[in-house]
This record gives sequence, C-alpha cells and structure tokens, in this order.
Amino acid sequence: MTKENIGSKAAEEGGSASRLIDERIGELGDWRGDMLARLRALIKEVDPEVVEEWKWRGVPVWSHDGIICTGETYKSVVKMTFAKGASLEDPSCLFNSSLDGNTRRAIDFHEGDRIDEKALQALIRAAVALNEAARVARSRKTRSA
Repeated sequence: MTKENIGSKAAEEGGSASRLIDERIGELGDWRGDMLARLRALIKEVDPEVVEEWKWRGVPVWSHDGIICTGETYKSVVKMTFAKGASLEDPSCLFNSSLDGNTRRAIDFHEGDRIDEKALQALIRAAVALNEAARVARSRKTRSA
C-alpha cells in the first residue's frame, strides 16, 4: 500500500489530521520522520492553538488564521514551506528553497542538518502574526462595508 493509499484510507475511516501526521512520521522510520516530528513539536511550542490539517493527498499542514506552513517529505529532504514566506523577515537566512516566487518560501532540511530552533521559532511566530494581522484587516474591512 502506498503512502497516498494509507492516507486516503485513514481519512475515509474518519482519521484525524493529527493521527495521519503521526502515521506519516512512523511510516518514514528514518531521519525524515525524526525531522518532521521535531519541526511539528517546534510549531506546537510556538503556537499551542495551531490546527493540524492533512491536505493534497498526504501533506501535513499547520494553520492559524490561514496556512502557516507545510511539512513535505521527499527521498532526500524534508521541506518546510511557509505559505506567505516571501512576506516574512528572515534575518537568520533560514529560507534556502523556493526563493524565486512572490509568495512562498521554504527551508529544505537534509539528513544531518541541525535546526536553528530559536530562529525557526521566530519565523513561525512571524508567520502566525502575519496571518492574525490579515484576519484582523479582513474583519475591519467587512465591518466597514
């Protein structure tokens, strides 16, 4: 059974996104699972109210007033893509992928990479704040209309 089939089957059986993410981490069974689990923990430390979602045939997604980031796993990389990364300050230069787009930015983690946890948590905080500011702006716009 492929990863997609496992995710689809669990979703059909009423599986929660958090459980599906747990399963993905477990089925990877190598450094990628460990990395995804650590990234997930850092996101939850920054934002205990984060919503975990399972989208696009098996991509873990973390949201708060919109998508914060995704956690994609590939053969040789774990990619953390920030939905509005191009709008975020990145003083520690964590973004190392998807740098040409107008919206998204990503961080590719390879086997053996160390996470700059403080810098990554600051980036996550900034992404949450950006989403919250957008929500506030939308609600003001709606009230004034």
